[in-house]
Amino acid sequence: MTIDRIAVIGQGYVGLPLALSFALHGCHVIGVDSDPDVCSNLKKGITAQTETYQGQSIQTILQTMLQKGTYQITDNGAEAVRRSEVIVLTVGIPIESGVPVYEYFEAACNTIGENLQKGSLILIRSTVIPGTTENFCKPIFEKKSGMKAGVDFFFAYVPERIAEGKAFEEFETMPTLIGAPDEKSFDKAAAIIRMISKADIIRSDSVMAVETSKVLENLQRDANIAIVQEFARFAEAAGMDIMEIIRLANTHKRVNLLTPGPGVGGYCIPNAFHYLNVKADELGIELPLLKLARQQNDRLPQFFADKTEELLQAAGKSIAGAKIAVAGLAMKDFSPDDRLSPAVMICNLLIQSGAKVAAYDKNVATRHPFKVDSFREAANSADALLILNRISRDFNPLEWIDEMKKPIVILDTRGIIEPEDLPEGTVFWRI
Repeated sequence: MTIDRIAVIGQGYVGLPLALSFALHGCHVIGVDSDPDVCSNLKKGITAQTETYQGQSIQTILQTMLQKGTYQITDNGAEAVRRSEVIVLTVGIPIESGVPVYEYFEAACNTIGENLQKGSLILIRSTVIPGTTENFCKPIFEKKSGMKAGVDFFFAYVPERIAEGKAFEEFETMPTLIGAPDEKSFDKAAAIIRMISKADIIRSDSVMAVETSKVLENLQRDANIAIVQEFARFAEAAGMDIMEIIRLANTHKRVNLLTPGPGVGGYCIPNAFHYLNVKADELGIELPLLKLARQQNDRLPQFFADKTEELLQAAGKSIAGAKIAVAGLAMKDFSPDDRLSPAVMICNLLIQSGAKVAAYDKNVATRHPFKVDSFREAANSADALLILNRISRDFNPLEWIDEMKKPIVILDTRGIIEPEDLPEGTVFWRI
């Protein structure tokens, strides 16, 4: 299939690697983002993302595609839509106080509808509240364009299913779901996906079923994490190693327990319950189990802040005025993404309790008032160390342990440190 140009609206953790995946496979792609700083950096070949593909960093791929001219970046979404045969929407719907905020998503839909060309295909790849594609997006597209879906233009819901850090690989190898209301929309959507994917393409005539399945994919991870966190508290009380318990349980072919950490972050999993709950409220039903899992995971940052205070007290120290070194600010290991990161939440809770926090994460570009430029700076004269993420595969916080005030206090949520490697008198806790 020959496509002159694809517009990918939103150049975040999904949109940028997706746009570059199409560019790598010979498509001419216009990346669209409303953030002028994002556009400015991408035009210079700069991104804070840390994806890799076939031994190349995403930054190298970006620079190569810019030089070839197969990728360009703009904040002019209207022009990009007018120039493109395929429009891919990756703009997210944030949650504030449990309520979806449609502002950016709706603005993108309006831009698409106002500038849509006859015969164009729209692929919605954002995670959405079930029913959004047909009940929210389609009316906007039809009203703004004056055209009829399935006749004058075509659309499908194609959820992204990638794990951050594996984006390029999983665009190729992860089975793709397509919710399409008509045969022609499905055929066009499948042809576009086949440009970058070698995996199965699975169709559903129910767009809403595909939207719901995407939310449930995230929700099952939320519930899984809540379960293992509860197991972890049980294991601690019983004097057992939760990681060993999970290792043993996961030898069963139908068991896949995740590992507990400092909490649940990122854009997808923490928001998933709220996406589904909005629809559940509309339908007049409750989701008590999923609601409880979300509430339990929401409490985790406070649990770890309280645990830090407890460990400091055990060492004869007060949290008020204590310097606490923190390793890791991202929402997961090796990541630059600190959106809804439990590590950031823990730092803020500790500061609210009177502590002085010095956190280091070389991967995270966001400026935080408590962020420092090196782990040595964080550890120097620290009363306690919190390991909330693996920063790199060779990261060893014990290299700087002599810089800390004794008695040393360490809370390890990643199982990096072994007790026998610590100096006598260390107050140590790990998940």
